[in-house]
Amino acid sequence: MTSNLSIKSVLKAYWPYVKAQKGWVILTYLGACLGVACQLVTPWYYKALLDTIASNMQDPSKVDLLWILLGILFWNFGGWISFRVGGFVASYVQPYILAAMDRKNLDDLLGHSYQFFTNNFAGSLLRKIQRFSRAFERIMDETEWNLFPLLITIVATVGVLFMRDAMLAWTTLAFILVVVLFNFFFYRWKLKYDLQRAEKDTEVSGALADVISNSVNVKLFSGYGFEKKKFFNVTDQLRRLQKLTWYLGETNNAFQAFMGVFLEFGVMYLAVSFWQKGMISIGDLILVQGYLIAVIGRIWNVGRIMKNLYEAFSDAQEMVDILEKPYDVLDVKGAKPLKIKKGQIAFEDVTFNYNQTREILTNFDLTVAPGERVALVGPSGAGKSTIIKLLLRFYDLDGGKIQIDGQDIKKVTQMSLRDQIALVPQDPFLFHRTVRDNIRYGYRDATDEEVKKAAKLAHCDEFIVNLPDGYETYVGERGIKLSGGERQRVAIARAILANAPILVLDEATSSLDSESEAFIQDALRNLMKGKTVLVIAHRLSTIMQMDRIVVVEDGKVVDQGSHQELLSREGLYQKLWNIQAGGFIS
Repeated sequence: MTSNLSIKSVLKAYWPYVKAQKGWVILTYLGACLGVACQLVTPWYYKALLDTIASNMQDPSKVDLLWILLGILFWNFGGWISFRVGGFVASYVQPYILAAMDRKNLDDLLGHSYQFFTNNFAGSLLRKIQRFSRAFERIMDETEWNLFPLLITIVATVGVLFMRDAMLAWTTLAFILVVVLFNFFFYRWKLKYDLQRAEKDTEVSGALADVISNSVNVKLFSGYGFEKKKFFNVTDQLRRLQKLTWYLGETNNAFQAFMGVFLEFGVMYLAVSFWQKGMISIGDLILVQGYLIAVIGRIWNVGRIMKNLYEAFSDAQEMVDILEKPYDVLDVKGAKPLKIKKGQIAFEDVTFNYNQTREILTNFDLTVAPGERVALVGPSGAGKSTIIKLLLRFYDLDGGKIQIDGQDIKKVTQMSLRDQIALVPQDPFLFHRTVRDNIRYGYRDATDEEVKKAAKLAHCDEFIVNLPDGYETYVGERGIKLSGGERQRVAIARAILANAPILVLDEATSSLDSESEAFIQDALRNLMKGKTVLVIAHRLSTIMQMDRIVVVEDGKVVDQGSHQELLSREGLYQKLWNIQAGGFIS
């Protein structure tokens, strides 16, 4: 939850992108400010025009007004040029900045740990990235086209009014200060509702992504009405917050309009009085009116400017909180690439808890010899999958250490560690890309022939040839267009292509039918040759071919040995075997 807004932290997050394009950004603001400045010169020409006309009413034919009209044309054209420069430069530089933000934010997000992504909706993270860049666009537009021009207009108007009469100037300045200060404190007070709206908007995005990604479950369990009601509730909460913030904004606009009506009346009343007394000319009257209209038009936008700026800062804050969040798992200073010569894995006195109340591994010891094939078995919740996650350093240990060929995995780079381990998960996730791209992800420089060879070894080629576009068929989000067994075979092909010295199979054949599994077992035997293998499996055919079976219960090794050795003595493995084997004959 975003508890407060730090404008300084948001600006600090944006600054590197602005700095990288500072020349173009300065030119953008310069164009807008010069355009406003040019507009503020023209009232002087209108003053001269009216004063000249008023003083030559008896014989207007002798008056040469062309130079005044050309002056008006010159400054208006100058303003037009300046605004166009500012607009085109902004159109050029902003896409560069927004693209750089999206790329950097994705880079920063991907650096977070496995736990970070399990605790956050993908849809919510996507929304935060998009809002961060869009908030910058809004902030830049508001400051370029409204805030800076407002400041220039205020300074010019008050300065001109002081030149004509101090009372006019002080009256206008007092009004401006009242409006600006009121807006400042009003929107600071309103900020808490803007932050709540931003958080609720993110929640809506997460809820929407959750329902869409689980649309099959919604259909299977007739959850349409339930999900519709649940989504209605969260969107209704957002609606109420939006209505509240917008009502508050409109209330402020009403106050400003009310003040503007009386400012114009009061200042013009004084100006007319001065003209009647001969203190100012009719041209001065028009000059005052021109600047008054300009400043009231700008002041009218103060509330909207502050509303948009505060809402933009609020939208950006959620992403800034993530950017400022330290990584849970970091490469230590001076971390070196992992170098594997043999492939020995050693868990030494490993202790790990997901939280203070959920103890998973306690003083866990296990050594896997180079080239050894070891199966981890045990009841659900015993800690088998956690062992794999710790080996991949998705989490840091609470105690002990894990070594590969004598190298502490905490002291090597995470990228090099995972490059040396090929994982085939129980429920493989595929990109919404082609079958070829998904297989090639194991080794992204692989040739098409190498991809096909891996696919044939994993018996993928048998179903790929029947797909509409063969290897160029898109598999859908998370591989939804493929069956569970087909997805798993693609994941196995990807691991074959990776050819890492350490292989981890996490229920790698669980989604395969008996015929497919027979083919895959042959592929896995070839894949395992010369590799250190860790297998989590309940399928008996997979377990039986392992060199050693390690029985894990309550986060500890309670027994180990070959299949026949474990069956020959009473214990947890024999019990699991009797439950799972059923009619199988050993």
